[in-house]
Amino acid sequence: MKGYLDRMEDGGKAVILLEEQGFEIIVPFKELPHGSAIGSWFRIYEEDGDFSILLDEAERQHKEQLADELTGNLRMKSSGSKYKRD
Repeated sequence: MKGYLDRMEDGGKAVILLEEQGFEIIVPFKELPHGSAIGSWFRIYEEDGDFSILLDEAERQHKEQLADELTGNLRMKSSGSKYKRD
């Protein structure tokens, strides 16, 4: 499974969203890999209700590049405001 660290909640809980599965898991932040931060992507393996969580730097870079490309495309399509300025 793939997931990303969406947010931190009270009590040091980390909320990881699993996009493809459409649900979230909540784990203690201290159980996340070193270097984890909001927006980090993970490879997550489950066995008997226990999760193994590994940082996925390649996925983070891929998602960041995709966002940059989409933003660039939107900027290229923008023709500016339809309204005149005084």
